[in-house]
Amino acid sequence: MEILYLDYNCFQRGFDDSRQRRIRNEAAACQEIFQKAESGKIELAWSFMHEDETELCPFPERKYEVGRLSDLCRLKVAAVQEVYQTAKRLRFHYGISSKDAVHVACALFIGADYFITCDDSLMKRLKIAELETPLLNPLDYIHL
Repeated sequence: MEILYLDYNCFQRGFDDSRQRRIRNEAAACQEIFQKAESGKIELAWSFMHEDETELCPFPERKYEVGRLSDLCRLKVAAVQEVYQTAKRLRFHYGISSKDAVHVACALFIGADYFITCDDSLMKRLKIAELETPLLNPLDYIHL
């Protein structure tokens, strides 16, 4: 069974401006991914970084929805030293944010089949990294 690690923006995509076609399409793709997880076709991962970002979210309705979606994540990633070391290397070599580095490091740590993100900048920066876990936009994953 495929293991997907979703960037936090995938959990929030349904709340973004749906008047924009790209956002609307990505939100639908994320929803399809959640449905696949619910039906047991794929496995989703949830990490301590997801938990932190959810706690910091100032919008109660978003927190509630992300909490509901987190229940679909059967694989949990704890804060371990190896994740932090990998995140530091990613930040140093590719200039990505601390949060992004931790999310990617978590995906690598668990050997996820795919890291799914809506963040073009992150994908562009890590394209040269040739990571073991491919980075895909939710739309690209759905169309595999």
